[in-house]
Amino acid sequence: MRPRPAMKTAERILVIKLGALGDWVQATGPFAAIRAHHPAAHIVLLTGPLFTALGRRCGWFDDVWTDDRPGRWRVFAWRALRRRLAGGGGGGFDRVYDLQTSRRSARYFRLFPPGRKPEWSGIAAGCSHPHANPGRNSMHTLDRQAEQLAMAGIPETPPPDLSWLDGETSHFRLPERFALLIPGCSRRHPAKRWPAEHYAALARVLAREGTSPVLIGAAPEGRALAQIAAAAPEAIDLCGRTSLGQIAALAHDAHCAVGNDTGPTHIIAVCGCPTVALFGAASNPALSAPRGPAVRRLPALTCPTWRPCSRSCRRRGDSAQLASLARRNSPPLPPVCGPGRSRSGLHAVGASVAGMRPTPATPRRSQSATLHPIYNAPTTRESRR
Repeated sequence: MRPRPAMKTAERILVIKLGALGDWVQATGPFAAIRAHHPAAHIVLLTGPLFTALGRRCGWFDDVWTDDRPGRWRVFAWRALRRRLAGGGGGGFDRVYDLQTSRRSARYFRLFPPGRKPEWSGIAAGCSHPHANPGRNSMHTLDRQAEQLAMAGIPETPPPDLSWLDGETSHFRLPERFALLIPGCSRRHPAKRWPAEHYAALARVLAREGTSPVLIGAAPEGRALAQIAAAAPEAIDLCGRTSLGQIAALAHDAHCAVGNDTGPTHIIAVCGCPTVALFGAASNPALSAPRGPAVRRLPALTCPTWRPCSRSCRRRGDSAQLASLARRNSPPLPPVCGPGRSRSGLHAVGASVAGMRPTPATPRRSQSATLHPIYNAPTTRESRR
């Protein structure tokens, strides 16, 4: 009797993307490209604890593993991870796409035993598909990841996609015309914060021009948002009350948004909301600024202390520019700072938001499944799109 031929198992793919939120949002385009290139594969995402639920609900992955980033001294945790990657616990992979490309994720390549190492796209020494561009660290995240995938045989990478992320917002009872303000950021990067008094002044002018300012942020940012709300009673404070899905839904309906270099600003920009992303001296917009249908990035708004550069800015530029913030069809006013001086933060924000026009809403995926209580995303895996 002739033996039956062995059945071909599905290709197994591992994608590594650990965080942070803004980086994770920018990786959604590569996620979609990898799924399109491997339509029949079993694809696993290895990500951080904060993004496990998002990974399970975005529709591109068959399984999601949580990486708690064990320290060097946690020997047993490293051994468990090695067993899982090499084949135990459902592991064993044909190819790995390392989108984190950090020293930690490159170290994972060495966890695979000799002779059983998968094809690997990343920066690990000795990998099969290295991103061999000496200038990769000078590239924007989206361009860098697209080039990395192209070198691994995936020629096209779409822009970030959050059409699957949505939430219920009707209970907030917001007015028809509102603007989102995102004054917070990671506590590890306080230099990224535009001063609360600037946000308060911005909120007052928006309200005077007929646009209701809506403050969003996580609970740890409550003090700063409360300070803004106290100085601008017209502001609607939603601190600690919005999930990531609800932030995406609000972005679809908002008139415009102004925010620091932080994850929610990336979400709002990708969803198509006209957005001004603020950058201080602590980060480089050329490397990581959000991109979207209507995004303006302001690098080095002021000196590293986020203070106005001159009295003329405080007296003339702030009031003149802020008065035109909500007039989307108004042309930007000329700068008032002298040659060689940075414009004040308020002046530059006014010059950027003035003249912004609505953009067609980014289409959302239909969601017939129950919404997840944290992310307001479907609890069942959606059909791939």
